[in-house]
Parts: sequence; structure tokens; C-alpha cells
Amino acid sequence: MRKRMVRVLLGLILTTGVVASAQHEAISTPNAPKAIGPYSQAIQAGDMLFLAWQIAIDPKTQQFNADASVEDQTRQTLENLKAVLVASGMTMRNVVSTSVFLKDLSEFARMNTVYATYFTEPAPARTTVQVAALPRDARIEISFIAMQVAPTRHHDHLQPPLPSR
Repeated sequence: MRKRMVRVLLGLILTTGVVASAQHEAISTPNAPKAIGPYSQAIQAGDMLFLAWQIAIDPKTQQFNADASVEDQTRQTLENLKAVLVASGMTMRNVVSTSVFLKDLSEFARMNTVYATYFTEPAPARTTVQVAALPRDARIEISFIAMQVAPTRHHDHLQPPLPSR
């Protein structure tokens, strides 16, 4: 019984990435805007990737267009985050949580139309809030949390065995 319990627990840990890692590394790519302060574009800690907030800065020119529509700013922001994901070996399918700051919540539907084109089901968890101001007078700022998940076909092995009678 004890061996079976250990196997079940080990299976849970290995398939869910719950193993804590004391090591972490910065992820950086020239395909996303340079960090404009003392922070990294992303930090990889074990199977988890924590992406810093991004706004719609063009990574080629490092310029920001404050006059761009919320749709264009959303698109550029998501492309910036996507570039950081790619640099870490992940894709948009690895994103498990997003945080969206909008300067004007009345632009939510327009932002959401673009946002929805970047994710497939199951879509990541999301928090969206309105804020008083954003860097460079941006309309939107977004961050991601992503997770490298080992592919599994079934989760039946995660179920503890039924007690024998």
C-alpha cells in the first residue's frame, strides 16, 4: 500500500510540475522590446515562466506609438510576449494565466476581439482591470505566466486506486 501511495504521489509531482526549483534564469530575446529598467523580459523557474509586463513597443525600433488603436496596441503587445515565449521554447498554448491592464475599460470588447485570436481552448485564466495610467501613456499592458507541461494522453494514472474489498 505504501509503495502504491509513493508511486501515485511521485506521478502527481512529475506530471504537474510541482517540484520546486531553487534555480531560475533570465530569458531575453531581441525580438521583444528591451527591458527599460532593472527587470528581465522573463524568468524561467523550473517548469514555470514568468513574463514581465509588455506594452506595444516595436522591438525593431524600440519606439512606441501612443496614437495606435487599442486593437493595434493589443496585437503588438501580444506579439512581444509571444516572442519571449518562443525564446524560452514555449508557445501560446503554454500560457496558463494572463493579466491585462486597460487604461479605459470601455475598450475591453475591442481588445478582447484581438486577444481571442491568440489563444485556443482551454484559454488561460485572465484578470483584466482598468488603471489610471500606464507607461508611455499606453492603452494596454499585459503579462503572462506560462508552464511547460509534459505531454500526457490520459490522467487516469493520477487517480488513486480504489480500495480493495
